[in-house]
Amino acid sequence: MDPKEDKDSTYNPFEHRHVKKPNSDMRSLANLIKASLGSGLLAMPLAFANSGWALGAVSTIIIAFICCHCVYIFVQTSHGCCRLVRKPLLGYAETCQVAFAFGPKGVRPFAKFAGVFAEFSLFFTYVGVCCIFTILIADSIKQIFDRYVTTVELSVEYYCLILLVPLCIMCQIRYLKWLAPFSLLANILLVATFAICLYYIFKDEITFSDKKIIGNASRFPVFLSTVIFAMEGMGVVMPVENAMKKPEHFLGCRGVLVIAMTLIMLLYTTLGLFGYFRYGDSLRGSITLNLPIDEWPAICAKSFIALSILFTYPLHFYVVLDIFTRYTEPHIKEKYRSITQVVVRIVVVCCSGGIGIALPMLEQIINIVGAFFYAILGLIIPGVIETVFRWGNLGRYKWILWKNVLIVLFGIGSLLSGCTVTIIDIIERLNSKTE
Repeated sequence: MDPKEDKDSTYNPFEHRHVKKPNSDMRSLANLIKASLGSGLLAMPLAFANSGWALGAVSTIIIAFICCHCVYIFVQTSHGCCRLVRKPLLGYAETCQVAFAFGPKGVRPFAKFAGVFAEFSLFFTYVGVCCIFTILIADSIKQIFDRYVTTVELSVEYYCLILLVPLCIMCQIRYLKWLAPFSLLANILLVATFAICLYYIFKDEITFSDKKIIGNASRFPVFLSTVIFAMEGMGVVMPVENAMKKPEHFLGCRGVLVIAMTLIMLLYTTLGLFGYFRYGDSLRGSITLNLPIDEWPAICAKSFIALSILFTYPLHFYVVLDIFTRYTEPHIKEKYRSITQVVVRIVVVCCSGGIGIALPMLEQIINIVGAFFYAILGLIIPGVIETVFRWGNLGRYKWILWKNVLIVLFGIGSLLSGCTVTIIDIIERLNSKTE
């Protein structure tokens, strides 16, 4: 038995949690699914176009299992850390710091660095998500305006620039409870968009014969990046688990996590598979961009996804500002804090939009965020943290160590290969524009 577990086995963090308005299991399940469904879901058909339909379906199931396992071990480690420090709950970065602080003596001096690294991984991940949202909204609006407002034709960069105004205004909302109505409306619009996409996919007879069973091996890293981006919701896992009325129901074979990941896997595989069967290699970064522009259901879908992402943007932006505030507020005089918040919110939105203006390439930005940030956040960090925390008891033949080594290597491989292929794609697109 791990001496750390023996030392604090009498402390049950669940018994000491006092959460205002805790969520039921069903509401927690809905929140977890909602957090993982979004622009990533609509990018799945393009992922299957890169991998081929058979390899894509099998690989999506395997990646879903790996992502679910990484969330599982991280939450389990967080519970162990709670018992060690006798606290009812810990966040993502706090868990990393505590795991290192109570790990092998050689890594303990790096405890603070581990917490800061995890915090900034979250920060830059959600900055990347905000970039993706800006480009997706701009692409959707541009398609509609190019078709119905023929007097003016603007590039997607200008639409990104125009979007900065409403985004800056919306991101001045400082409290989550005021964002709840926007979140509800965004979910309704996303469900409607998904339904319309399915309508167009199954509207006519689907042909399979001309679709690749296994795609080009050089494009598989792009598939990995997209699926990891779509599947990973590590940034919201701890807040959802920490807010549960019965957090002991989060893990386990019939727990909230397994049910949520199973449903997400089925949705992603279904839309990816049949979306690819319908549109083939002509797929774009979001399947809504492949829908016809002269039929009202398709126009609704393009409008709905633009509005849904617009209303979801402040929720993801909240993560960025929450991290920034924790690190900077103690160093700012109280009378300047309010104006600092206003200025910083505008600056961060403009920086995210600026990246979108500089590189208005939806597919490539999704792949970069998936390959680099989500691989670190959802694969590499959980593997390292569980290994450090359980160093004194790694199981028979140290199987936990070898299992986590494989997970970390998979994360590093996805990161390097995905970033390399995507950077090559970006260079090729930029060169083709200059020719």
